[in-house]
Amino acid sequence: MITDECINCDVCEPVCPNKAIYQGESIFEIDPLRCTECVGHFDVPQCVAVCPVDCIPLNPDVVETREELLLKYEKLTKE
Repeated sequence: MITDECINCDVCEPVCPNKAIYQGESIFEIDPLRCTECVGHFDVPQCVAVCPVDCIPLNPDVVETREELLLKYEKLTKE
């Protein structure tokens, strides 16, 4: 998830390998159906790595295991 501390700098959207980040009404948002926390692509979530204001914590309402994220990655890469 992206918190309201987001400054709309646009560095997270282009680094997302799953196209899960998009411009919302007032800040960038993450589609949890497309987000794999970069499992399958990178060792760390790229959006978190590039965010200059540290506004992308794990969403406590959407907790997924590494195995679940890997299955989602496999499904998304087949699209």
